[in-house]
Amino acid sequence: MDASAPILLFDSGVGGLSVLGAVRKALPGAPIIYAADNAGLPYGTKTEAEVAARVCGLLGRMSERYRPRLICIACNTASTIALAMVRDVLNVPIVGTVPAIKPAAELTRSGVIGLLGTAATIRQPYVDRLAADFAADKKLLRFAAGELVGAAEARLRGKPVDPAVYQRAAAGLREQPGGDAIDTVVLACTHFPLVVDELSVAFGPQVRFVDGAAGIARRIAHLCAAQSFTRSRPDFALFTKDEVSLAALTPALAGYGLEAIEVFA
Repeated sequence: MDASAPILLFDSGVGGLSVLGAVRKALPGAPIIYAADNAGLPYGTKTEAEVAARVCGLLGRMSERYRPRLICIACNTASTIALAMVRDVLNVPIVGTVPAIKPAAELTRSGVIGLLGTAATIRQPYVDRLAADFAADKKLLRFAAGELVGAAEARLRGKPVDPAVYQRAAAGLREQPGGDAIDTVVLACTHFPLVVDELSVAFGPQVRFVDGAAGIARRIAHLCAAQSFTRSRPDFALFTKDEVSLAALTPALAGYGLEAIEVFA
């Protein structure tokens, strides 16, 4: 294993930074490439076929160019749709991101769990299986809160976000039958932890939020155990589309140790 081989974290946008933060704590010396498919954002409104084609194609090309030691699909939508396909076609360890239903089921006291995700994620059979396996004796309420993706993207660019966005997400769960008893909410999109403070205000102090970032970081650290790390260049962020707004992300990316922005063509 080349000690300079990077870990590649992939998402549709900046959401995977919530995973990167946990990976930095677990493996501070690991070289990182953060890849965002902003040309395809948002994934949550696309068909399964569209998401699978984009993710498999891009990760195949990125793997050829950058030779990562491991790829993390730091996106719930992409993982629930394309994880198995990517594993079939790439000869590199792949770590996916799935809704944290199991830890939420262990935390809830009321027995009622909310799940916020994109429209594409919450309809996946994979989510049904997680609920059956780990929360069969709980009530799981789901709401497609795709607006929160745009809110997180805007927030990291320093743009104002209407607080009503977060209120609508809370209402989408609270107004369902049994929703008033929700005490634990699964953030089933990596964008959503980036706005968890705002969501906390919308839901109130009695609700706890759960995401999979820490568990993903532990899995990556386990797979990279005993490997050597060195950086041949500073860590950087890779985007699939050049946009004027990318420059506004520079301070936020720097906070996650990403010192440059490049465009993947």
